[in-house]
Amino acid sequence: MKIEKTIDRDSKEKLYVQMYSIFLKKIEDGEWIAGTKIPTENELCNMYNVSKVTVREAIQELVREGFLKRQQGKGTFVTYSISYPGILMRSRITENIYGEGVKIEKEIVDRRVMKSSGEIKELFGEEEIHYVLLKKKVDGNVFTEESFIPFYVLPNLEHDELEKKSLFELIEEKGAKKIFKILQKFEVSKPLRPHDKILKLKDESHVLYSSRLMFSSDGTPVALVKHVSRKDNVLYLEFERIK
Repeated sequence: MKIEKTIDRDSKEKLYVQMYSIFLKKIEDGEWIAGTKIPTENELCNMYNVSKVTVREAIQELVREGFLKRQQGKGTFVTYSISYPGILMRSRITENIYGEGVKIEKEIVDRRVMKSSGEIKELFGEEEIHYVLLKKKVDGNVFTEESFIPFYVLPNLEHDELEKKSLFELIEEKGAKKIFKILQKFEVSKPLRPHDKILKLKDESHVLYSSRLMFSSDGTPVALVKHVSRKDNVLYLEFERIK
């Protein structure tokens, strides 16, 4: 008799990771057959008594790996059911970069569509890009976050509530291209405008730059995010084993 795997709320493993494993097993066991539509997010929430965010994160991971495919206005479908050796660890590119249980406040300092130039034009090769500058307070510490996104990736970004969602989440939900790979770089340097004014730094101060260049599956860069903080502030990157 087949035993249905369920959520273990006493487990240290996060709920979305457990949901990922449950959905993947359904695909590999042939319960969710290639070409068929899976239950809706609301139906899955009710089946497992979890939030829509939890279900969505699990589905998004399976979409990135090619097991599932979203079709606008139709639903989510199984693409294939053959397991393959993939990446065993993934980085949670969300607000967890600051660690868990922290209070985060966001303020939009600058937000506009502008013509690309210099290194940004060389990187994206696009005439128009979205530019967003955020000021963040994380448990009392002040950070800045500067983002550059080709206009075609998120045409309606100026209407999205960036105070409530991260850029990564918006691209995953609405982007013309999805994020497949991220190249992250850390460096210590003197602060440039407008970061020096926002962080209230002296001329001799140095800051920690953390830049994330995001690529789609075809190698096209889809976003550049520059995160700036004082050297004495601490950043956390969280990794989780999902398979």
